[in-house]
Amino acid sequence: MSRISVRGFAVASATAVTTVGAVVGVAAGSTPAVDDNNFEATAADTTLLADIPAGQQAQVQTASLTQQADAQASAADATAKKSAEESARIQAAKDAKTKKQAAEDQLAKERKAEQDKKDAAERASRSEVRSASAFATQGSYSVAEVQAMARQMIPGDQFQCFSNIVNHESTWNYRASNPSSGAYGLVQALPGSKMASAGADWQTNPATQIKWGLSYMDGRYGSPCGAWSFWQANHWY
Repeated sequence: MSRISVRGFAVASATAVTTVGAVVGVAAGSTPAVDDNNFEATAADTTLLADIPAGQQAQVQTASLTQQADAQASAADATAKKSAEESARIQAAKDAKTKKQAAEDQLAKERKAEQDKKDAAERASRSEVRSASAFATQGSYSVAEVQAMARQMIPGDQFQCFSNIVNHESTWNYRASNPSSGAYGLVQALPGSKMASAGADWQTNPATQIKWGLSYMDGRYGSPCGAWSFWQANHWY
């Protein structure tokens, strides 16, 4: 039998078993389980492990174990890499969410600071306006004089809204009267006597009427601009 390269332990072992079975069968006078031609072909194609020198057997076994270890290490590396990538993805998502929340919190903080500043400016503006008593009483007032009073008594950012209402209600005539309803004055208080709460001279003093009108708009609508928004929707306030 000629020596050839070994394909593997499993083939060599199977060949060895087949060879032993064939010999036993011949000795017993029975028909061999494997055809002679097939047996010879198999024998010619395979070298038994026993035919390999002991040193080379160890090398073959070591090579097989090394291949198995390499395969296991490669599988472990792939698993570790996949796990690391998944962990990185999860951490990146968490970081993005944290950054987004921080940005939203900062924006809300800036908006609140801006609103607080605006409110403070409005309060300061209101505190700086002149009161009705600061104006000297006159026998009569022109439209320009009444408007000048209003500009000094009403916060700057609210004057235009106040003016819009007065334009529609009385065209800045502080003696304007509605005979059918009893409304009176610049802001057409109904009845006009309501303005007595701002001063006994409510019929003749436009400053008193402005004072009452501003108080009414602030109390009912929050501001003259709030009152003007309501007026635009309903044509009364």
